[in-house]
Amino acid sequence: MIHASNITLRFGGRTLFEGVDVKFTGGNCYGLIGANGAGKSTFMKILSGDIDSTEGNVIVDPGKRISTLKQDQFAYDEYTVLETVLMGYDALYKVMKERDAIYAKEDFSEEDGIRAGELEEEFSNMEGYNAEADAGIMLAQVGLEGDVLQDKMANLEAGQKIKVLLAQALFGNPDILLLDEPTNHLDHATIQWLEDFLYNFKNTVIVISHDRHFLNTVCTHIADLDFKKIQVYVGNYDFWYQSSQLMVQQKRDSNKKAEQRIKELEEFVQRFSANASKSKQATSRKKLIEKLRPDELPESSRRAPYIAFKAGRPCGDIILNTEGLSKTVDGKVLFKNLNLEVRTGDKIAWVGDSVAKSTLLEIFSGKQDPDEGTVTWGQTITYDYMPSDNSEYFSNDMSLVEWLGQYTDSDDDNYIRGFLGRMLFSGEEAKKKVSVLSGGEKARCMFSKMMLSESNVLLFDEPTDHLDLESITALNEGLKGYDQVILFTSHDHELTQTVANRIIEIREDGSIFDHFGDFESYLKKRNG
Repeated sequence: MIHASNITLRFGGRTLFEGVDVKFTGGNCYGLIGANGAGKSTFMKILSGDIDSTEGNVIVDPGKRISTLKQDQFAYDEYTVLETVLMGYDALYKVMKERDAIYAKEDFSEEDGIRAGELEEEFSNMEGYNAEADAGIMLAQVGLEGDVLQDKMANLEAGQKIKVLLAQALFGNPDILLLDEPTNHLDHATIQWLEDFLYNFKNTVIVISHDRHFLNTVCTHIADLDFKKIQVYVGNYDFWYQSSQLMVQQKRDSNKKAEQRIKELEEFVQRFSANASKSKQATSRKKLIEKLRPDELPESSRRAPYIAFKAGRPCGDIILNTEGLSKTVDGKVLFKNLNLEVRTGDKIAWVGDSVAKSTLLEIFSGKQDPDEGTVTWGQTITYDYMPSDNSEYFSNDMSLVEWLGQYTDSDDDNYIRGFLGRMLFSGEEAKKKVSVLSGGEKARCMFSKMMLSESNVLLFDEPTDHLDLESITALNEGLKGYDQVILFTSHDHELTQTVANRIIEIREDGSIFDHFGDFESYLKKRNG
């Protein structure tokens, strides 16, 4: 068990948490959720001991080992892949290194022999003789095996490093596992493996994730960080969401009834307060009014944007055709001889190699040229594109109103501010400079731009990156409600499942597998 006892954290004049008291017990997986900026990652660092709280302390059962998912991809560049995973079990790794250093000595003293014997016993108790084999099995399960295990981490691609760090965190059966966004940048197959691993994991897990399907699959509890407190709910994310929405609605209904009753009592007091025979009743009702005053709903850190895409005109019969489309980058064939016909009503999710998917969307949008082949858009088509890296759109010093004004013929500030307001930029926030926006804020700006365009084909490359759960849910609903054509990539299982009606996988050899159906049926067919 790990117990956060009366945790308070203040930064300057801001209080992030106040008096948080929560216990995380063995055998359970807790999804730590909350709005961006609420302090989820900071709270995780307090649990791991990386930072100290202003007040309170973290109590861990004696002898229990905490393992965390490291975020720095470059911290282990000088070590091999296998050694990096072994370092996840710090105590075992230290015993191993000390033992190996003694055996490497040319002059082996009696004291060295005694110490080596002690270390061998510790090593055996920690299952050290199986450690390298166990680490190799785990690496194979995340898709890394063979000669790569002896490669230096510096030689690996970013996606491979992420898998190694994940294996490092899981290695050695830790008692308490702290995972901050473990599914980020993982392929669907590895995410599915991780879901199975955590579902069967017998110890304590605390995980931060913006992937709703992942939270629903692995979580036994939801730890909701809001109002500077953490409230734990039994059940997965969907159960928490439905319960929380119901509680808020019940509170609003109760307040509405109280306000109606107060209005009736105030009318009585106004009519009869000067009437001697009714004065006692009027006084009694005044006291009752004070008791009935509804509690104000506390201000939540959660805010959901309103995302709704509308096409200015429907697509015609011809939308997008490609013939013989091929592209090679740095000697790697991304796709070759791609012949594609996009049909009316298609909502296509592209899966497979990340570089290939992004490159293909850039070719569709005119940002890149293919090596061979043609891309033909229909005459009725207008499209808008949101790349995974949107920094080029925000390299100026414009205000939000000025920035969004570039993408409309209207010079009506109120019209532009209306779209910004939907994206949670209201009042003075609309004057904020785009150069200082966070990743999530930039994404919401891109959504407002795309809503303004009223295009009948929308292209998205990983649109949920940097978004909190409320924004992801709003985007999900917006895409479900859009009745024209969408071409997109996303690691969000729930969004892909509920939006796409066609899945196209770009395979390692550059060919494609075109599946007409939803994401779950594609996975079943692919996994056979």
